[in-house]
Amino acid sequence: MSTHPSPWSDPATQTQPGAPYAGPPPTTPYRPAPGWPPAPYGTAWPHAAWPQPWPPSPARPQRPGQVIAAAVLAFVQAAGVALATAYLQLLGSVFSMAAGQPGFPADGAALAAEAGVLSLVQLVSVLLLVVAGVLALTSRRASARWTLAAAFALQLALAAYWAARLLGAFGPASGLLPLLVVCFAAGPAVALGLSVGRPARAWFTSSPDGGTTPHR
Repeated sequence: MSTHPSPWSDPATQTQPGAPYAGPPPTTPYRPAPGWPPAPYGTAWPHAAWPQPWPPSPARPQRPGQVIAAAVLAFVQAAGVALATAYLQLLGSVFSMAAGQPGFPADGAALAAEAGVLSLVQLVSVLLLVVAGVLALTSRRASARWTLAAAFALQLALAAYWAARLLGAFGPASGLLPLLVVCFAAGPAVALGLSVGRPARAWFTSSPDGGTTPHR
């Protein structure tokens, strides 16, 4: 055991000065791998030395708003016609049960038969509207546009029939019924104009590739 005090334990003891600070240790400079030039600072990815291995995907053509609006009107019209068809079927059933009863009009059986036929035709028109709306949103074939136009044309024909039928049955006493028929035909008239307009004709095509020509 040493009797001399350690210079590190006595603050008053003088110590020998050490070597001056020589700076940080030398490091090996960075060298890029052979064959890959260094990219300058701020170069955006991908670098010109590393081209993209595949071409950029082409932008998908956007469906015109006129086509989407026509499809939406087809679904709305289908819902309205389905409700009217259910009411007409109920009315036809009442006529069928009341035919031949005292106080019922003599042409009650004819009215019941007419209501049944009209219910069937309107049900077919509902299905045609739904199919046309789905095709307008999922296909670009010319048949989709013609289905859409045929569905709305059938609605206009039904509206014209109902207007003539109500005016013939009630005459001036029909009141607001013809006006309701006109309002009922407003949607199909607008949608028919949209489905045969220029944007719809440009979108729907009968090209051999199944209708993938971009819309311009």
